[in-house]
Amino acid sequence: MIRGFISAVRTLTAIPVPGRDVERLSSALPWFPAVGLLLGLAVCGAIMLPGLVVARAWPEGLAVLAVVAGVLLTRGIHLDGLADWADGFWGSGDRVRILQIMKDPHIGAFGAIAVVCVMLAKWVSITRLVATGSLEWIIAAYVISRTMPVVLLAAEPYARAEGGTAAPFAQGVGQRHLAVAMLMALILVHLFCGLHWGWPAALLAGWCFTRLFGLWCRGRIGGVTGDILGACTEMVETLILASGAFLACVGPDGSPPVFRM
Repeated sequence: MIRGFISAVRTLTAIPVPGRDVERLSSALPWFPAVGLLLGLAVCGAIMLPGLVVARAWPEGLAVLAVVAGVLLTRGIHLDGLADWADGFWGSGDRVRILQIMKDPHIGAFGAIAVVCVMLAKWVSITRLVATGSLEWIIAAYVISRTMPVVLLAAEPYARAEGGTAAPFAQGVGQRHLAVAMLMALILVHLFCGLHWGWPAALLAGWCFTRLFGLWCRGRIGGVTGDILGACTEMVETLILASGAFLACVGPDGSPPVFRM
């Protein structure tokens, strides 16, 4: 069991951990939400420590720390997948051409645009979350977004016949892995973020987005790849951060925010 967690940490983060990997990498998938929790707590720590000094007087700067911490802790692996996916899917070409573009290590214009847009959306959202003291949404975003690759692998075939970086995780994955991961994600956000109706709603929203995204990718290239898993992770994380920021702008009585010039 612990070896599955070790493999999950090594897959999703840059954190060095001792020990041996699990023999069947699909056994690491149920641990993905737990790794998301570790990342979320670490990012919140990167905000809270300097926040004690500036007392949230500079939320924009603290949001930069959060975004940078997320990149460093994950080696930017999901952003790399987002860039490759954008270059392949936003350009023209058939299935073979798309897969070729996604395998190219160089980043193109579409990939750069996608990364900039996602990073900017994260920064704006986290700025609002810091300003309103709603950091629990950061933890929820990391937990739920790291659960979504399990959804894709359990529902969609692997697109590359020759295999790829994520192919070993797709071997033997089933609904049991998905059920455990989803249940763990829901339990973790409730334990560490408090009882809130938003967490089941966010998990459901992430699942719906992921299933639709997976169906679209299956129609374009016949399934998913490691880059698509990374792209989905980044987009779901951004979606939940933005949703939390929007809800943080709404008053306790459900009234919209008041804008003053």
